[in-house]
Amino acid sequence: MTGEVRLATARVGDLAAVMRVMDAAFAPAYGEAWSGAQLLTLFALPSARVCLAWDGDQICGFSAARIAGPESELLLLAVDPLFRRRGIAALLMDDWQTWATGQGAEDYFLEMRSDNDAVHLYEASGFVECGRRPAYYRGNDGVVRDAITMRRSARERKPD
Repeated sequence: MTGEVRLATARVGDLAAVMRVMDAAFAPAYGEAWSGAQLLTLFALPSARVCLAWDGDQICGFSAARIAGPESELLLLAVDPLFRRRGIAALLMDDWQTWATGQGAEDYFLEMRSDNDAVHLYEASGFVECGRRPAYYRGNDGVVRDAITMRRSARERKPD
């Protein structure tokens, strides 16, 4: 680990490395990881972007987002467990919102399972719960969990 993290838009040729991070970052019990085929569809959409976090020559995290009119949705955010607690997820969050704003987005959304520890990252980024879907997720572990939708408006100042 070099300590210097840089961000760059992913290319189709990065798919295997993105999948390696996804496999490391998402616990199989929840069934949240996307397949390579699902992720590949994002590369064909002009309204979507996959952003990579690099530590030296190694991909250590990524985000995937899309734009729909004045709204942007964070679809995936993952950091390899070996690189966590270094601010990489926060960098990816900021990059997503900067990109989305440049594409005309005014509101940012994300959805997560109710027991996801990432809620602290999202709240620190200025997101607040705006909806809940009871019993929405059924994990591979058989447990049913609520889905929480969170929102932040570009008109609202991000916390310092």
